[in-house]
Amino acid sequence: MTIRVRAPATSANLGPGFDCAAVALELWNELEVDEGGEADPEHLGVRAFALLAPPEGRTFTFTSRIPRERGLGSSASVIALGLVAGARAAGREADPEELLALGLPLEGHGDNLAAALRGGVCLTWETRIARIADRVPADPIALVPSERASTAESRAALPETVPHEDAAFTAGRAALLGAALAAGSVELFASALADRIHEPFRSPFLADVRARLPESALGATLSGSGTTVMVWAREGKSAGCAAALAELHPGVEVLELAVTTEGAA
Repeated sequence: MTIRVRAPATSANLGPGFDCAAVALELWNELEVDEGGEADPEHLGVRAFALLAPPEGRTFTFTSRIPRERGLGSSASVIALGLVAGARAAGREADPEELLALGLPLEGHGDNLAAALRGGVCLTWETRIARIADRVPADPIALVPSERASTAESRAALPETVPHEDAAFTAGRAALLGAALAAGSVELFASALADRIHEPFRSPFLADVRARLPESALGATLSGSGTTVMVWAREGKSAGCAAALAELHPGVEVLELAVTTEGAA
């Protein structure tokens, strides 16, 4: 039996939604599992598969389109592929929260994995997933530098403590973010895209992008741990916004993306 699955890219945090909010994007990794052959037991996707079904005697073919170590959820996508394929091989229903609980030790942080499994716009805590919207009230444009950043390195850049003023500021913006996504409010969403907990310590590139945003952009956020910066364009204005961003940031890959309501399947 051949098993074919795909899983989307994701953009996590969305500014103040640190380790909680993420959105699934129309950019897909794929996995084909066939009978026969020998699996690499150290591969992240194979390790995820092994949580649900034995990988021995199977061949795993991964197609990777999501840039690695750029903050677009490439590892979460690979884990989601393995989990969903393993569930299918075991003849089990692929419940997203059950799979999140199984995959969390491999991923470390649930926000990207939750959105990769569930699709749409998700909030996650512990091993729970709340999909609060099918879309974002803006068009996502990814600015993908050539430089890579591991999650561990990005985490190491964060301070152990932050001032109470900064914590209160970010908590307020996080509340705005949840309200904006649930209501589909452009005004609230534009006001919510600010953070003082993690973004200022991770990305000089984000500060540069924010300083020169095109008029058609609502704001910008660091995608996951970086290095990618997500610019949120006014709906229907993404083509012009992307062209302006390409001129402003030569040498940086510009990807016009869309939110997907589909998770790994």
